Amino acid sequence: MYPKIIHYVLNHSTLAMITVLAGGTGSIKLIRGLASQFSDITVVSNVADNIWLYGLYICPDIDTVIYGLADILDLRQGWGIKNDSFECLRQMKMLGEQTWFKIGDKDLAMHLLRTNMLRSGKRLSYITERMRDKYAVSSRIIPVTDDPVETKVLTDRGEMHIQEFWVKHRAQPPVVNIRYEGAERARINPKVSQAIRQSKLIVIAPANPISSIGPILAIRGFKKALVAEREKIVAVSPLIGNSAISGPAVKYMEAVRLNSSPFGVAKHYSEFVTKFVISKNDGDSSRRIVRLGMEVFETDILMKTSDDENRLATYLLTQMKAA
Repeated sequence: MYPKIIHYVLNHSTLAMITVLAGGTGSIKLIRGLASQFSDITVVSNVADNIWLYGLYICPDIDTVIYGLADILDLRQGWGIKNDSFECLRQMKMLGEQTWFKIGDKDLAMHLLRTNMLRSGKRLSYITERMRDKYAVSSRIIPVTDDPVETKVLTDRGEMHIQEFWVKHRAQPPVVNIRYEGAERARINPKVSQAIRQSKLIVIAPANPISSIGPILAIRGFKKALVAEREKIVAVSPLIGNSAISGPAVKYMEAVRLNSSPFGVAKHYSEFVTKFVISKNDGDSSRRIVRLGMEVFETDILMKTSDDENRLATYLLTQMKAA
């Protein structure tokens, strides 16, 4: 599928480790592509989407990465386990419980075990490592922090957890502001700090810059750690033109007065990113982004199929090797 020279570069690269900052349903596509071609991957996961529901601790971003790399992710939905059933949820509805957050019967096992382990004193990073092993996932998956952090969305209906806003209310209420509760008190997972220092390449996935990457950056000291390694950091735009590839990124960006364009994302990341990948259809943005001190790469960033995922991953690996 790829020229022999690309195959050679991938397999004879001096890259010791690739670290990916990830969150939301958009990140897993690039992670799968990278993991299919490079074995030494560390995924730093957002935890601010985590929520307590039904007495269970649910970690959507962590689970999406685990299921995606284990090849059991429901690709149609972008979350949960494929071919899952929802009998437990139906029974809960019959008992008068709210069921706006859809948990499948197979997916339920993950949340039950995680909650039980948390209550027995285990840390989230330990639990995630155990689950990664149980699902035979070779890439490391590390929560950015073991401390509780939650993204809160301030709307004209009041403040709500991001899951309530996005799932229960279908992102319909106007957004006034967004904050990351607990981020100022949270501490970076030591293994995350180590991965950032030791990686040869750090990739910011094409995830929502406000709700997926934003909470990671808000952890005390995290942005400073990235600034120290900025020469090896590349970000992939989550927008093409003024539209998000998926999700409500534009709505969130407008709420925090961030220009909803590839340039706006690049400016948001400019303190710690030196390389920025945009759609080949956004060539008019290149000059503005270059003025921020970034090197710009233009390619097809849409990932609709596994071939697309591999193509973009290959492009990143070869371009960053040459840069």
